[in-house]
Amino acid sequence: MGLFSKIAQGLKKTKQLLNTDVRDLFKSQGRLVDDSFRDELFERLVKIDMGVDAAQEIADDVCEKFRARVVEVDETIAEIKRMLNVQLAQPAEPIQFAASGPTVIMVAGVNGCGKTTSIAKLTRMFQTDGKKVVLGAGDTFRAAAVEQLTIWAKRVGAEIVTGPSGSDPASVAHRAVARALEIGADVCIVDTAGRLQTQQTLMQELTKIHRVLGKQIPEAPHEVLLVLDATTGQNGISQAKHFTDAVHCTGLILAKLDGTAKGGVVVAIRKQVGLPVKYIGVGEQPEDLALFEASEFVDALFEEAE
Repeated sequence: MGLFSKIAQGLKKTKQLLNTDVRDLFKSQGRLVDDSFRDELFERLVKIDMGVDAAQEIADDVCEKFRARVVEVDETIAEIKRMLNVQLAQPAEPIQFAASGPTVIMVAGVNGCGKTTSIAKLTRMFQTDGKKVVLGAGDTFRAAAVEQLTIWAKRVGAEIVTGPSGSDPASVAHRAVARALEIGADVCIVDTAGRLQTQQTLMQELTKIHRVLGKQIPEAPHEVLLVLDATTGQNGISQAKHFTDAVHCTGLILAKLDGTAKGGVVVAIRKQVGLPVKYIGVGEQPEDLALFEASEFVDALFEEAE
């Protein structure tokens, strides 16, 4: 399955909801664009969790462009796609690698967001590019988390640094980077314990890990990726804001996109938080991580409509 097909398959639930709802607005001979049409379109866009502001902007734009005209569904979808591309516009930003030495990537997120699987996918992606990867199992509060990451490390063939249960996660992060330096690894990915964005003590711990990494290697961590569970919808916006305040997130991985009809949350996050969505998870296998590109994402949303 090609990358576009994986993205389209991952967006299947969102795509079905969006296409069905938008098409239901139209009769066979088209639809008069008036205030009633605008309000109905707005309601359908909100259902995929793109947020009130983004949905209103698109509905208003369509109404303004076609007001008092009878339009066909394809015309409307083309305009919705154009607006989505404007709202999602961002540079295609893959990982920013260090000029020399290992690139240190810190990964954060709430419990159950898909962090461990996302780390495995990132690792596989780097290895496919010929890079040597070291993992740091910084979630020392849950033995199961270390075990899970260790299993993934063995599965994808990466070295992993762990610590005793309950030990200082910053020390594990430190040793992981030290190991990456020792063996000349290209990338060091540091996992962190899942936490709610409202748990201040744990958020401060993230800040400590960030500081420790910076003392080892100037400018580290080079990336701080926040993993968001797409199924949480609008709650992802609050998570993105709080984590960014704590550790200066540089980008997002949107996980579990294949399990939700809330794929539109990508629009809300981009519009309200401003962080680039770097990757999207579109399946459970190590290969199921796609670089986020706005135009490809929008085309996949409407693939069945064309």
